[in-house]
Amino acid sequence: MEYLRIQKEFPRLSGSAVTLGKFDGVHRGHKKLVEKILKQKEYGAKAVLFAFVTSGQKILSCEERADLLEKMGVDILLECPLDDRIRHMKAETFVKEILVGDLHAVYVAVGEDFRFGYERKGTPALLAELGKKYGFCVEILSKEMMGGRKISSTYVREELKKGRMEKAASLLGRNFSVTGTVEHGRGIGHKVLFPTVNIIPSTKKLMPPEGVYISLSRFGERVFMGITNVGYKPTVGEKFLGVETYLFDCSEDLYGQECVVEFLKFQRPEQKFPSFEALRCQMQMDVENGKRYFAQNPMDKA
Repeated sequence: MEYLRIQKEFPRLSGSAVTLGKFDGVHRGHKKLVEKILKQKEYGAKAVLFAFVTSGQKILSCEERADLLEKMGVDILLECPLDDRIRHMKAETFVKEILVGDLHAVYVAVGEDFRFGYERKGTPALLAELGKKYGFCVEILSKEMMGGRKISSTYVREELKKGRMEKAASLLGRNFSVTGTVEHGRGIGHKVLFPTVNIIPSTKKLMPPEGVYISLSRFGERVFMGITNVGYKPTVGEKFLGVETYLFDCSEDLYGQECVVEFLKFQRPEQKFPSFEALRCQMQMDVENGKRYFAQNPMDKA
Protein backbone atom coordinates (compact mmCIF):
# COMPACT_ATOMS: atom_id res chain seq x y z
CA MET A 1 0.00 0.00 0.00
CA GLU A 2 1.18 3.51 -0.78
CA TYR A 3 0.99 5.77 2.26
CA LEU A 4 1.00 9.42 1.21
CA ARG A 5 0.89 12.36 3.60
CA ILE A 6 -0.09 15.44 1.65
CA GLN A 7 2.03 18.52 2.30
CA LYS A 8 0.97 20.72 -0.60
CA GLU A 9 0.49 18.96 -3.93
CA PHE A 10 -1.76 15.96 -4.46
CA PRO A 11 -0.52 12.94 -6.42
CA ARG A 12 -1.66 12.41 -9.98
CA LEU A 13 -3.56 9.14 -10.05
CA SER A 14 -5.80 7.40 -12.55
CA GLY A 15 -8.91 5.23 -12.29
CA SER A 16 -9.42 5.80 -8.56
CA ALA A 17 -12.24 4.42 -6.41
CA VAL A 18 -12.26 6.87 -3.52
CA THR A 19 -13.87 7.10 -0.12
CA LEU A 20 -13.49 10.23 1.99
CA GLY A 21 -13.77 11.07 5.67
CA LYS A 22 -11.79 11.36 8.90
CA PHE A 23 -11.74 7.60 9.50
CA ASP A 24 -10.86 7.93 13.17
CA GLY A 25 -10.79 4.37 14.44
CA VAL A 26 -11.93 2.72 11.19
CA HIS A 27 -15.08 1.46 12.90
CA ARG A 28 -17.81 -0.74 11.40
CA GLY A 29 -19.37 2.14 9.48
CA HIS A 30 -16.02 3.03 7.95
CA LYS A 31 -15.47 -0.59 6.98
CA LYS A 32 -18.62 -0.50 4.84
CA LEU A 33 -17.08 2.35 2.86
CA VAL A 34 -13.76 0.54 2.51
CA GLU A 35 -15.51 -2.59 1.27
CA LYS A 36 -17.18 -0.51 -1.46
CA ILE A 37 -13.92 0.81 -2.88
CA LEU A 38 -12.30 -2.62 -2.60
CA LYS A 39 -15.13 -4.01 -4.74
CA GLN A 40 -14.15 -1.57 -7.49
CA LYS A 41 -10.74 -3.21 -7.77
CA GLU A 42 -12.52 -6.00 -9.66
CA TYR A 43 -13.12 -3.46 -12.43
CA GLY A 44 -9.54 -2.22 -12.56
CA ALA A 45 -9.79 0.75 -10.20
CA LYS A 46 -7.35 1.56 -7.41
CA ALA A 47 -8.84 1.62 -3.92
CA VAL A 48 -8.00 5.05 -2.49
CA LEU A 49 -8.88 6.13 1.06
CA PHE A 50 -8.78 9.92 1.50
CA ALA A 51 -8.48 10.76 5.20
CA PHE A 52 -8.84 14.31 6.48
CA VAL A 53 -6.41 14.79 9.37
CA THR A 54 -7.31 16.93 12.38
CA SER A 55 -5.53 17.63 15.67
CA GLY A 56 -6.16 15.82 18.93
CA GLN A 57 -5.91 12.23 20.15
CA LYS A 58 -7.02 9.45 17.83
CA ILE A 59 -8.54 6.01 18.40
CA LEU A 60 -5.94 4.65 15.98
CA SER A 61 -2.51 6.18 15.58
CA CYS A 62 -1.57 7.07 12.00
CA GLU A 63 0.72 4.03 11.87
CA GLU A 64 -1.94 1.69 13.30
CA ARG A 65 -4.51 2.93 10.79
CA ALA A 66 -2.12 2.51 7.88
CA ASP A 67 -1.29 -1.05 8.95
CA LEU A 68 -4.98 -1.95 9.31
CA LEU A 69 -5.95 -0.49 5.93
CA GLU A 70 -3.08 -2.25 4.20
CA LYS A 71 -4.25 -5.57 5.63
CA MET A 72 -7.77 -4.80 4.39
CA GLY A 73 -6.47 -4.35 0.84
CA VAL A 74 -6.50 -0.58 0.31
CA ASP A 75 -4.08 0.46 -2.44
CA ILE A 76 -3.43 4.09 -1.48
CA LEU A 77 -3.92 5.95 1.80
CA LEU A 78 -3.94 9.74 1.39
CA GLU A 79 -3.73 11.75 4.60
CA CYS A 80 -4.69 15.38 4.01
CA PRO A 81 -4.49 17.98 6.80
CA LEU A 82 -7.77 19.79 7.25
CA ASP A 83 -6.02 23.16 7.00
CA ASP A 84 -7.27 26.57 5.88
CA ARG A 85 -6.68 25.77 2.23
CA ILE A 86 -8.98 22.75 2.36
CA ARG A 87 -11.48 24.34 4.77
CA HIS A 88 -11.97 27.38 2.51
CA MET A 89 -12.07 25.51 -0.78
CA LYS A 90 -15.53 25.54 -2.36
CA ALA A 91 -17.16 22.14 -2.72
CA GLU A 92 -17.17 22.15 -6.52
CA THR A 93 -13.57 23.36 -6.64
CA PHE A 94 -12.55 20.45 -4.39
CA VAL A 95 -14.31 18.00 -6.71
CA LYS A 96 -13.04 19.56 -9.94
CA GLU A 97 -9.41 20.14 -8.90
CA ILE A 98 -8.71 17.29 -6.49
CA LEU A 99 -11.18 14.43 -6.96
CA VAL A 100 -11.26 14.74 -10.75
CA GLY A 101 -8.16 16.73 -11.64
CA ASP A 102 -5.65 14.96 -9.38
CA LEU A 103 -7.16 11.64 -8.35
CA HIS A 104 -9.13 10.97 -11.56
CA ALA A 105 -11.92 9.41 -9.54
CA VAL A 106 -14.26 7.06 -11.39
CA TYR A 107 -16.17 6.04 -8.25
CA VAL A 108 -16.73 7.76 -4.89
CA ALA A 109 -18.35 6.26 -1.78
CA VAL A 110 -19.38 8.44 1.18
CA GLY A 111 -21.59 8.17 4.22
CA GLU A 112 -24.94 9.89 4.41
CA ASP A 113 -23.60 12.48 6.86
CA PHE A 114 -20.44 13.35 4.89
CA ARG A 115 -19.76 17.07 4.48
CA PHE A 116 -16.99 18.85 2.60
CA GLY A 117 -15.99 22.20 1.17
CA TYR A 118 -16.24 25.74 2.49
CA GLU A 119 -18.72 26.07 5.36
CA ARG A 120 -19.45 22.34 4.92
CA LYS A 121 -21.83 23.14 2.09
CA GLY A 122 -20.81 20.04 0.18
CA THR A 123 -23.40 17.32 0.85
CA PRO A 124 -23.71 13.78 -0.50
CA ALA A 125 -26.54 15.00 -2.74
CA LEU A 126 -24.34 17.76 -4.17
CA LEU A 127 -21.51 15.28 -4.64
CA ALA A 128 -23.86 13.03 -6.63
CA GLU A 129 -24.84 15.98 -8.86
CA LEU A 130 -21.19 16.86 -9.42
CA GLY A 131 -20.47 13.22 -10.19
CA LYS A 132 -22.91 13.39 -13.08
CA LYS A 133 -21.35 16.65 -14.25
CA TYR A 134 -17.74 15.46 -14.11
CA GLY A 135 -18.23 11.82 -15.00
CA PHE A 136 -17.84 9.68 -11.89
CA CYS A 137 -20.23 7.43 -9.99
CA VAL A 138 -21.28 8.29 -6.43
CA GLU A 139 -22.65 5.82 -3.88
CA ILE A 140 -24.12 7.13 -0.62
CA LEU A 141 -24.22 4.66 2.28
CA SER A 142 -26.51 4.73 5.29
CA LYS A 143 -25.01 4.65 8.76
CA GLU A 144 -24.43 1.39 10.61
CA MET A 145 -26.58 1.16 13.73
CA MET A 146 -26.22 -0.39 17.18
CA GLY A 147 -28.78 -0.23 19.94
CA GLY A 148 -30.85 2.34 18.07
CA ARG A 149 -27.86 4.68 17.71
CA LYS A 150 -25.67 5.42 14.71
CA ILE A 151 -22.14 4.02 14.96
CA SER A 152 -19.65 6.88 14.94
CA SER A 153 -16.19 7.75 16.19
CA THR A 154 -17.86 9.81 18.92
CA TYR A 155 -19.79 6.74 20.08
CA VAL A 156 -16.59 4.67 20.16
CA ARG A 157 -14.76 7.38 22.13
CA GLU A 158 -17.53 7.54 24.72
CA GLU A 159 -17.32 3.80 25.34
CA LEU A 160 -13.53 3.81 25.51
CA LYS A 161 -13.50 6.63 28.05
CA LYS A 162 -15.86 4.57 30.23
CA GLY A 163 -13.65 1.48 29.96
CA ARG A 164 -16.40 -0.49 28.23
CA MET A 165 -14.05 -2.53 26.08
CA GLU A 166 -16.61 -5.11 24.96
CA LYS A 167 -18.94 -2.39 23.65
CA ALA A 168 -16.05 -0.57 21.97
CA ALA A 169 -15.06 -3.83 20.28
CA SER A 170 -18.62 -4.30 18.98
CA LEU A 171 -18.57 -0.79 17.49
CA LEU A 172 -15.12 -1.16 15.98
CA GLY A 173 -15.61 -4.68 14.70
CA ARG A 174 -12.39 -5.73 16.46
CA ASN A 175 -10.76 -5.35 19.87
CA PHE A 176 -9.35 -1.95 20.79
CA SER A 177 -5.57 -2.24 20.73
CA VAL A 178 -2.29 -0.42 21.24
CA THR A 179 0.79 -1.13 19.14
CA GLY A 180 4.35 -0.45 20.26
CA THR A 181 7.86 -1.79 20.62
CA VAL A 182 8.67 -3.63 23.85
CA GLU A 183 10.97 -1.43 25.92
CA HIS A 184 13.14 -1.98 28.96
CA GLY A 185 11.38 -1.00 32.17
CA ARG A 186 12.98 -0.42 35.55
CA GLY A 187 13.22 -4.17 36.17
CA ILE A 188 11.16 -4.07 39.35
CA GLY A 189 8.63 -6.54 37.98
CA HIS A 190 11.27 -9.16 37.24
CA LYS A 191 12.89 -8.72 40.65
CA VAL A 192 10.04 -8.54 43.14
CA LEU A 193 6.73 -8.76 41.28
CA PHE A 194 5.81 -10.41 37.98
CA PRO A 195 7.89 -10.24 34.78
CA THR A 196 6.16 -7.90 32.35
CA VAL A 197 6.53 -6.40 28.88
CA ASN A 198 6.27 -2.65 28.54
CA ILE A 199 5.28 -0.39 25.68
CA ILE A 200 4.76 3.37 25.73
CA PRO A 201 1.81 4.58 23.62
CA SER A 202 1.98 7.77 21.62
CA THR A 203 0.64 10.84 23.40
CA LYS A 204 -1.62 11.24 20.33
CA LYS A 205 -3.26 7.88 21.02
CA LEU A 206 -6.64 7.92 22.81
CA MET A 207 -6.40 5.52 25.76
CA PRO A 208 -9.04 3.93 28.01
CA PRO A 209 -9.12 4.74 31.75
CA GLU A 210 -6.09 3.92 33.86
CA GLY A 211 -6.45 0.49 35.36
CA VAL A 212 -6.03 -3.25 34.85
CA TYR A 213 -7.45 -5.05 31.83
CA ILE A 214 -7.70 -8.63 30.60
CA SER A 215 -5.75 -8.68 27.36
CA LEU A 216 -4.24 -10.51 24.43
CA SER A 217 -0.75 -9.64 23.21
CA ARG A 218 0.31 -10.40 19.66
CA PHE A 219 3.88 -10.79 18.50
CA GLY A 220 3.48 -11.54 14.82
CA GLU A 221 1.58 -14.82 14.61
CA ARG A 222 2.08 -15.63 18.29
CA VAL A 223 -0.66 -14.71 20.77
CA PHE A 224 -0.36 -14.64 24.56
CA MET A 225 -3.12 -14.26 27.13
CA GLY A 226 -2.46 -11.90 30.00
CA ILE A 227 -3.39 -8.87 32.05
CA THR A 228 -2.40 -5.30 31.24
CA ASN A 229 -2.01 -2.23 33.42
CA VAL A 230 -2.55 1.18 31.83
CA GLY A 231 -1.26 4.10 33.86
CA TYR A 232 1.59 5.61 35.81
CA LYS A 233 2.12 2.74 38.30
CA PRO A 234 1.69 4.93 41.42
CA THR A 235 3.22 2.35 43.75
CA VAL A 236 6.43 2.52 41.70
CA GLY A 237 6.13 6.19 40.80
CA GLU A 238 6.47 6.44 37.00
CA LYS A 239 6.10 9.85 35.34
CA PHE A 240 4.72 8.66 31.99
CA LEU A 241 1.66 6.71 30.86
CA GLY A 242 2.68 3.14 30.15
CA VAL A 243 1.11 -0.11 29.00
CA GLU A 244 2.55 -2.94 31.12
CA THR A 245 1.48 -6.52 30.44
CA TYR A 246 2.03 -9.76 32.33
CA LEU A 247 1.89 -12.62 29.83
CA PHE A 248 0.57 -15.96 31.02
CA ASP A 249 2.90 -18.88 30.31
CA CYS A 250 5.68 -16.86 28.68
CA SER A 251 9.26 -16.44 29.88
CA GLU A 252 10.84 -15.26 26.60
CA ASP A 253 12.99 -12.18 26.13
CA LEU A 254 10.75 -10.01 23.96
CA TYR A 255 12.61 -6.71 24.17
CA GLY A 256 12.71 -4.82 20.90
CA GLN A 257 9.84 -6.76 19.33
CA GLU A 258 6.65 -5.13 18.06
CA CYS A 259 3.66 -5.94 20.24
CA VAL A 260 -0.06 -5.40 19.70
CA VAL A 261 -1.98 -5.39 22.99
CA GLU A 262 -5.73 -5.99 22.64
CA PHE A 263 -7.97 -4.93 25.52
CA LEU A 264 -10.79 -7.37 26.24
CA LYS A 265 -12.27 -6.39 29.61
CA PHE A 266 -11.72 -3.79 32.32
CA GLN A 267 -10.93 -5.37 35.70
CA ARG A 268 -10.24 -2.59 38.19
CA PRO A 269 -8.93 0.99 38.42
CA GLU A 270 -5.24 1.65 38.96
CA GLN A 271 -4.41 2.26 42.61
CA LYS A 272 -1.47 2.94 44.89
CA PHE A 273 -0.53 0.18 47.33
CA PRO A 274 1.24 0.63 50.68
CA SER A 275 3.97 -1.88 49.74
CA PHE A 276 5.30 -4.05 46.92
CA GLU A 277 3.98 -7.07 48.81
CA ALA A 278 0.44 -5.65 48.78
CA LEU A 279 0.81 -4.94 45.07
CA ARG A 280 2.10 -8.47 44.45
CA CYS A 281 -0.91 -9.98 46.24
CA GLN A 282 -3.33 -7.89 44.19
CA MET A 283 -1.54 -8.80 40.97
CA GLN A 284 -1.87 -12.47 41.87
CA MET A 285 -5.63 -11.99 42.20
CA ASP A 286 -5.69 -10.10 38.89
CA VAL A 287 -3.89 -13.00 37.21
CA GLU A 288 -6.32 -15.54 38.68
CA ASN A 289 -9.26 -13.43 37.49
CA GLY A 290 -7.71 -13.20 34.05
CA LYS A 291 -7.17 -16.93 33.74
CA ARG A 292 -10.72 -17.55 34.94
CA TYR A 293 -11.98 -15.17 32.23
CA PHE A 294 -10.19 -17.05 29.46
CA ALA A 295 -11.40 -20.39 30.83
CA GLN A 296 -14.97 -19.09 30.59
CA ASN A 297 -14.46 -17.34 27.25
CA PRO A 298 -12.28 -19.70 25.14
CA MET A 299 -13.17 -17.92 21.87
CA ASP A 300 -11.38 -14.77 23.11
CA LYS A 301 -8.04 -16.59 23.17
CA ALA A 302 -7.50 -16.37 19.43
